[in-house]
Amino acid sequence: MIFKQRTGLVRGLLFAAVLAVVSHVAARRVGPVPALGPFLDPASGVWSAATNVELPRQEAVTLPGLAGPVQVLFDDRAVPHIFAATSEDAARALGYVVARDRLFQMEMRWRTAAGRLAELAGEDLLAVDQGMRRLGLAWSAERDFERFDRSSPVMRDVAAYAAGVNAFIEGLGRRDLPLEYRLLGARPSAWKPVYSLYLLKVMGWNLTYWNGDLRRLRLQAHVGEAAAAALFPVHSPIQQPIQPNGESGPRSDFTRIPPPRGPDIAALELVRDLEAALGPLAYAHGSDSEPPPLGSNNWAVAPARTAGGHALLSGDPHLELTLPAIWHEAHIAVAGELDVYGVTIPSVPAVLIGFNRDVAWSFTNTGADVIDFYEEEFDEPEAPTRYLVDGEWRPLTQRVEEYRGRGGRILAVDTLYHTHRGPVVTREDRRLSMRWTVLESSVETRTFWDANRAGSVEEWLDALAPFAAPAQNGIVADRDGTIAIRSTGRFPHHPDGIGLEVRDGSVGASDWIGFWPLERYPTSVNPEQGYLASANQEPIDPQVDPTYLGANWPTPWRAMRINSLLAEDSAVTPDAMRRYQTDPGNARADMFLPFFLDAVRVQAEVTEVDTRAREAARLLAEWDRLYTKENERAVLFEYAVFELNQRVWDELLLPPEEGRSPRRVFTPSSTVLASLLHQPESVWWDDRRTPDVLEERDGILVECLADALDRVKENHGELSDGGWRWDGIRHANIYHMLDIPSLSALDLPVQGGSGNLNPSSGSGRHGASWRMVVELGPEMRAWSIYPGGQSGNPMSPYYADRIPKWLNGELDPVLFPRSASELDPSRVISVLDLEPER
Repeated sequence: MIFKQRTGLVRGLLFAAVLAVVSHVAARRVGPVPALGPFLDPASGVWSAATNVELPRQEAVTLPGLAGPVQVLFDDRAVPHIFAATSEDAARALGYVVARDRLFQMEMRWRTAAGRLAELAGEDLLAVDQGMRRLGLAWSAERDFERFDRSSPVMRDVAAYAAGVNAFIEGLGRRDLPLEYRLLGARPSAWKPVYSLYLLKVMGWNLTYWNGDLRRLRLQAHVGEAAAAALFPVHSPIQQPIQPNGESGPRSDFTRIPPPRGPDIAALELVRDLEAALGPLAYAHGSDSEPPPLGSNNWAVAPARTAGGHALLSGDPHLELTLPAIWHEAHIAVAGELDVYGVTIPSVPAVLIGFNRDVAWSFTNTGADVIDFYEEEFDEPEAPTRYLVDGEWRPLTQRVEEYRGRGGRILAVDTLYHTHRGPVVTREDRRLSMRWTVLESSVETRTFWDANRAGSVEEWLDALAPFAAPAQNGIVADRDGTIAIRSTGRFPHHPDGIGLEVRDGSVGASDWIGFWPLERYPTSVNPEQGYLASANQEPIDPQVDPTYLGANWPTPWRAMRINSLLAEDSAVTPDAMRRYQTDPGNARADMFLPFFLDAVRVQAEVTEVDTRAREAARLLAEWDRLYTKENERAVLFEYAVFELNQRVWDELLLPPEEGRSPRRVFTPSSTVLASLLHQPESVWWDDRRTPDVLEERDGILVECLADALDRVKENHGELSDGGWRWDGIRHANIYHMLDIPSLSALDLPVQGGSGNLNPSSGSGRHGASWRMVVELGPEMRAWSIYPGGQSGNPMSPYYADRIPKWLNGELDPVLFPRSASELDPSRVISVLDLEPER
């Protein structure tokens, strides 16, 4: 069902939502509901959520702690424009207005990091809480918080933001509670300043916690070390890095993939022990075979290559799609100090992606390897107090954690341990400690605070220099026409030059031996080509610097496409930048499709080709390789690639389990598959499930086309029936944070697919979380959109109002007034006057 905003019939929608929620809760997906009497009380029950749908036209609120009055004007997109005399007053006001829009979302975030969800939603979430506390996100944030100088400007802003949140909470009556609290029979908790740091740790969890070490070890256990190294390569087989390498296009580094060997018994035993030790964390962020389907794009164009003669910048981060949205849009103005616009994540008193009067910036995830595991030796198996390093016993740091459910009832008690490397994530008999840059001393709060105030590219890069985690590719441009990009974060030097193994913790030489110096970070400023782009591809060409930074990099198809578009356009406009964000072209299809078509042609020269394969080839030859909503060929290509993975990687199939479909221990990336396409004699083309037949590349490709056509017809009917249209097959699914379908936006047709600049995952739950284009002229001009709305209230007209434009690739012009009087009164829907106590 697609969630539709209808400002009328609010109570009817609420009734439908209540029915859906009650059945949803009955299935124990959220937790117990309160007694139906209070729940449906007309005065303060779920119905009263409708009373907070509209923003008041004019409102005055006394906000304790303000040094002076603050005016907040909400424009017709519900974006707050905050005008304050001091940075602290602006932060206090931001905390207040964000809490008004997103209070429950904020509470869910800090409770996730702290491992305290069971207190809010019930004991079914105990295992989740235990896993998060074992990671130590909140513990790490609290250590960082204690180190900070509370009198510093940034920490004063963090404290003021918390005070603003709490001022809103304290003013809530029963009838004002957000809907989700009513469903759970709960009330909001007070907001602590340290929760802002929790959020930054959760960002690190989302963007860097991927067990590449364990996945490669699983692969090695199955096919041997040499084959595993080729299927899980340190360097991308196709190179078009973030730091330009001087080449005009992508370079292929296709190397021979060794044949699979017999099982590596030692690796297999280690995998089993590690999976038992890590428990659910062994499969965190994705299946056992593939990394999480996250990705992002950003690019900048120098003035010499734009139609207007001004630098242009695009920000396009891809994350999980949720309602309410991950981001909250805001404009913060402090006379003589700050004038910044963009998106903040509710919990942080700073704009994370956006622009000020001089500079614009955005980020993509770097994906560097910043985690290592160490097998530790303890003095006692049950109640250890020490661990062994270089023949000497060192004391373990211990934390006793109590897990509580609703009403404060204790559900469990754990003793958690830390070595000098980090937390011990352990189960059964294996003791593993984890070193992870996210858990180490960080200053991200300060770097964002400084970046908001930067007046040039150079100042912005200086502000981000101390940034540690999660490692990001920061792109930046200024009004003087400078463009730059840098992969920023703490990149460890591993003792053996690579970070893809579990290390012996009893040896001190296993520890990291420092970090990359800033001057070696992948960086480019004003390149000769006149543009820069990142799309999560490998940051630096190994021919330029082969030092290990990570492995099994995200495929470079998006990077190849945007670089191609930028290279072909020497007069880029802001509207072209917008179009590129949902461009339907696909470098993956450009690479693979000719092999399919050539295979049919070559085989037809020597033998009779299956009529199904000939028909599939004819249909795909008509395809323009664009993933537009109306095209009727992309589905056939995707089925053919699916079949290709099924046949080629049969050596990676695990023994069948009762009641489960066969699955692979690992699925190599499509760039590795592209490499194999250039190795027609490889033994990997032989399907071992047919021992009497020796398959070769072209025969496999022809079979894939034939079977793909059958599957498409079986699942979607004949082409003439209209069921092959891409918009009927690939959808975005934007779920409410509690997975309540009636409060979600589901089955939304999208333009784009795997490898597109607008990628679409199979589940549809990931995609472009924010799109922004900025023109850095004498006056900054900007356009933006995100898939949701400013309000977290499902009955608000600003809950999901931006989704239609987001689906169509449209952007809204941004209002960026220098003062409150500059904002067109006809565009103002609400005025909030925040006054200090008298």
